[in-house]
Amino acid sequence: MLATMDFVFGVDLDGVCADYTAGFRAAVAADRGIEPEELPLERSWGFQEWGLSPEDFVRIHQHAVTELRMLRHLPAMEGCADALWRLSDAGVWIRIITHRLYSNWGHAEAVSDTVSWLDEASIPYRDICFLGAKPQVEADLYVDDAPHNVEGLRKAGNEVVVFDQPYNRELAGPRASNWDELEEVVMAKVAEHGHLSQLQLPGVDAGAGRLARKKGLESGA
Repeated sequence: MLATMDFVFGVDLDGVCADYTAGFRAAVAADRGIEPEELPLERSWGFQEWGLSPEDFVRIHQHAVTELRMLRHLPAMEGCADALWRLSDAGVWIRIITHRLYSNWGHAEAVSDTVSWLDEASIPYRDICFLGAKPQVEADLYVDDAPHNVEGLRKAGNEVVVFDQPYNRELAGPRASNWDELEEVVMAKVAEHGHLSQLQLPGVDAGAGRLARKKGLESGA
């Protein structure tokens, strides 16, 4: 018999939905007075290729979040919104899980800019969690790019898809290099778990641009 409970997909933001490398690259370049292209995209988790110490990272990241409002303006990963809408319409419960409160200051900006970014990028989700200890969040499947998060989740017995980035290539699969591949993996897991499809998010029509259309109707545009 098919299960009737929701299939919960735990979705990381930075490096999976949002291009954090591009946004932070611009912030580091501005801090140094150089062009972003001088900082290589093929970088390790600790940004050693950019010559950043842990202290440099914290300082520049905090400035980028609180002053430049970087989290509001990060580029969205190609195909992310479309894939998540299709998954949501197929009955997948999208749970955003992000660790954006790791600096002591800037929580208000991080939270408000994250929510605004999700709306502007037309990302569907049913709930959102701001925390670092991701194994504490219940989900049937996770996607993450951070090596320590993947390892921690798997150690706790969770299924995790690695979203391919230069700094996680040593991790074992399953792995997705883009959102089309990730969508296929998720739907295969949904079928494997035997979950029923649910209704799409209430109050909106079909298509990835539905949030923008809904806002336009509400404003009379």
